[in-house]
Amino acid sequence: MPTPIPTLGYATRTEAVMALTAKGVPARTIADRIGITTGTVAALRHSGARKRRPRKSEIYGRTVVMPVDVLEALRPHALARKISPNELARRIVASVVDDDIVTAVLDDDT
Repeated sequence: MPTPIPTLGYATRTEAVMALTAKGVPARTIADRIGITTGTVAALRHSGARKRRPRKSEIYGRTVVMPVDVLEALRPHALARKISPNELARRIVASVVDDDIVTAVLDDDT
């Protein structure tokens, strides 16, 4: 598997292409922004849309909906760690629970 190429603030070119596509950005514009051909945009769209096997964390865990703005705020921190914003959010929550610091993080008296 090729090494992920961080692109336009996303962890991979595929993530960038999929996000821009979801926003309705045309293939030619995406190609120009990233510096790839429209054929590569099509291939990355196809790759991003492919079904994949679920990860163990997805099988044995439960779904938590995270606001998009929170995930976007986590993106630079995730990129620095070469992980996805979702994985970073999982790690943060797990660390808070493992260290038993929920009340301290929420700054409440519950």
